[in-house]
Amino acid sequence: MSVESDVQSGAHAAAAPAPAAPAGNPALLGLATFLPGALSLGLWLVGYLPAGDVGGIIPALVFSNGLFLMISCIWAARLGASAVSAIFGTFSAFWFSLGVLLAGVTNGWFALTATSTPLPTYLLAWLIVFVALTLSTLRLPLAFSAGFLFVSIAVALVLANALTGSAIFNTLAGISVFVFCAIFAYIWVDGMGQELGGKAMSMGNPIQR
Repeated sequence: MSVESDVQSGAHAAAAPAPAAPAGNPALLGLATFLPGALSLGLWLVGYLPAGDVGGIIPALVFSNGLFLMISCIWAARLGASAVSAIFGTFSAFWFSLGVLLAGVTNGWFALTATSTPLPTYLLAWLIVFVALTLSTLRLPLAFSAGFLFVSIAVALVLANALTGSAIFNTLAGISVFVFCAIFAYIWVDGMGQELGGKAMSMGNPIQR
């Protein structure tokens, strides 16, 4: 082999593109960090945590759900996964705002109390957002649609409690929270399994094709 051919082969090797680094899956982080705050909220709604101690769940809502869902949102956006980014960003905004709202109620910020009239307005606004999210993502596998549906049901039931004062609605809302937590935990386990070389679990067929 000549020196010239060695140089040419070296040049070709230098020009060859490096293999792309794995893109990663922001849903694994997003779903895992979604669960602590959601489960804490569900436990509070069913009465496991006394109503007056709602401030105890604020750190999970803000620093687990809100913060890490924002990180997942940015990660997905950098990968060009706009729909995934929008979903995580929507939930991040919800959990951040809920944490601030509960902090306001427990500390008397913004002239808020547990019976303040702005609370139903807040819940109604987010109910509309979550219903719209559910309808706009019907092309996703059924498991995702079911999870978003139970998120909407939970918010609607908390709104019913805020409007009527009936504690049964909070209990039913807590049960709905546990249902969507179970669904999203199932999706997370499936994603982790595939990431580690396992087979995909059934997610159900999309409602809309």
